[in-house]
Amino acid sequence: MFIKRLFSAVVLIGIIIIAIILKPVFSVAIMFFIIVGLYEYFTMLEKKGIKIYKYFGIGLGSIIPLSILLRFELTKRWEFFFIVIMLLFLILMQFRRRKSTGVIVDISTTLFGIMYVSWFMSFLIKIRFLPGGAGYLASILLITKLGDIGAYLFGSRFGKTPLMPHVSPKKTVEGAIAGLVCSVIGALLSRPFLHFNYIHLALLGIWLGALGQLGDLSESLLKRDCEVKDSGKILPGMGGMLDELDSLLFVAPVFYFYLSAVL
Repeated sequence: MFIKRLFSAVVLIGIIIIAIILKPVFSVAIMFFIIVGLYEYFTMLEKKGIKIYKYFGIGLGSIIPLSILLRFELTKRWEFFFIVIMLLFLILMQFRRRKSTGVIVDISTTLFGIMYVSWFMSFLIKIRFLPGGAGYLASILLITKLGDIGAYLFGSRFGKTPLMPHVSPKKTVEGAIAGLVCSVIGALLSRPFLHFNYIHLALLGIWLGALGQLGDLSESLLKRDCEVKDSGKILPGMGGMLDELDSLLFVAPVFYFYLSAVL
């Protein structure tokens, strides 16, 4: 299992490094990550017994990142307009049902998945397309992923106090603290990209590190409800795409808006 996990990690890190440097590779990689993440999300819902329009949801969810990559804006607030249209389509599709039972659940879970996976992850594209975006993207990955690694390694070796056993039995308080420390280290290592002073970077590391752990716990909560261990099996030894990107889902939009305000 360790060898499989190490191999998957090396391959994933290699793809991410190349994607950060080369925009065409980044475009292909982010679309792939989002489509696979949507597939895993809707597959989990199917296992729970929720009847959703799986491929319709994946298709709709792909439009948001694709429109950002192509710099397409039908209106000034295109994404919000699209969400309204998407909701309208989802409601219209429910009229085809013979029974109205479960309509609210189906619409809500489909809309939530598109926003949670597709829209939130699309902020990575917006970050990459900012002036100096490659450095900002490297920073967010350093902060969140060092936090993930620190929490996993320290928690699995020294963790004794359960953090939220009803959500994720293996996560510990000790691991969470170690994760925050590693996120701060990641923020400090990001100084060549962010150009903030060290106190600013340390506070940013704590803030984004906490959001990353919240994203991890949130996905664990979804998996717990769907009664699955991993979101998928695309990464040997590591699980699914959502399992690896969950810590970025809350961090990416917050970091983007933070950069927009500060810069």
